[in-house]
Amino acid sequence: MQTSTMSHTFTTSPWTAGAKPNPRARIRLFCFPYAGGGTTIYRTWSSALPSTVEVVPIQLPGRGRRLSEPLFTSVEELTPVLAQALLPYCDLPFVFFGHSMGATISFELACHLRREHNLQPRHLLISGRRAPQVPNPSPYTHNLPDPEFIRTLRELNGTPKEVTEHPELMELMLPLLRADFALSETYTYRPVEPLECPLSVYGGTQDVDVTREQLEAWREVTTGHFSLRFFPGDHFFLTSAEPLLLRAVAQELEQVVASIK
Repeated sequence: MQTSTMSHTFTTSPWTAGAKPNPRARIRLFCFPYAGGGTTIYRTWSSALPSTVEVVPIQLPGRGRRLSEPLFTSVEELTPVLAQALLPYCDLPFVFFGHSMGATISFELACHLRREHNLQPRHLLISGRRAPQVPNPSPYTHNLPDPEFIRTLRELNGTPKEVTEHPELMELMLPLLRADFALSETYTYRPVEPLECPLSVYGGTQDVDVTREQLEAWREVTTGHFSLRFFPGDHFFLTSAEPLLLRAVAQELEQVVASIK
């Protein structure tokens, strides 16, 4: 599907099929999911953010119409493929938002685009994830036996009860969840020069998995402006505090738009 606009043309791909092309957009906001999540996480964002923003939720393999595609289990494998897929959409100034697993993906993608294509997001919005150089303090869970892995999912509070308590649904979801957890848990930071873009970090006041210190450490990976804000909720404040979070994101994006000459 191709949509002509005043300033740009948006051609959807399997990676961007959830996007709503916006003819008035001056910037693109790429949104990356948490483990097990898809584009529906961001379904309300287009209507809640400024009209100058085109929201592009990223659909990774294994979700929606990409259900039968091979799954990625490492950030290192995913990043170059994702970069090639998104290059055609970098004709507008762009911003990355990522929650949890999506935050790590967005950071590594920003580093890859700078290194390989001399491109960089205008702003990086990081949500619910320790800084990349902070080692994973928890034991791996992606390789646990099914009952223990499902118990972990319930404790995290991110997978709906109707899924974790439905054996057929869980059987369908387990390969995707294991792949995403492997991608997230086995990630190893390779030291790079700090990014230059501003970096805004968001955390949940009741998130027991990600500490303030782990969020503060993001300050070290950019020479640009850094800010840290907390919202009420656990690791999935992204959903429970969505109106407050969207207000903060909107403010950041308005500043990005204002900075474009």
